[in-house]
Amino acid sequence: MKKLLATAAAVTLAALTACSVSVPDQEAASAPPSQPEPGPTRTSGAVGGSAGTPSSSPASGTKAACELFNSLFERYAAVPSGNSEGYEDIYLQAEEAKGTVSGDLRGLFASLSLLAIDHSGAAGSGSGPAQESEDAVRDAVFANAGTCTDAGVTLRL
Repeated sequence: MKKLLATAAAVTLAALTACSVSVPDQEAASAPPSQPEPGPTRTSGAVGGSAGTPSSSPASGTKAACELFNSLFERYAAVPSGNSEGYEDIYLQAEEAKGTVSGDLRGLFASLSLLAIDHSGAAGSGSGPAQESEDAVRDAVFANAGTCTDAGVTLRL
């Protein structure tokens, strides 16, 4: 399991490194959010919930994606430092959310999933995630700050 998670983290880091920062076109940023497609919604309770039951709903539109990122980051910050399952839950939710957005917004969730899985691997050692993981989240937040602010959401770290 840890080998799979480490591989996933490496792939995510590689994907983040390949991402370029671009300014979204104004029409796309101000377009009203589309309605999520009907379907079953998976939910989980607390931060330390089952790793197989992510609670993130599809991020429809820029505003919803930015709000979802803030919510997931807040939950990430609330995970007790030794709770690797809590970090893995955030990783799964961020990966699921990453699949519901496009463009630079994907970087928000890709970087958060990298940070969570990195922190998951370090959970028992007393050390935190790698500085590169923290920097990736910070960079993604800065890259999307204007887009989210235009949508009425302030990204928080």
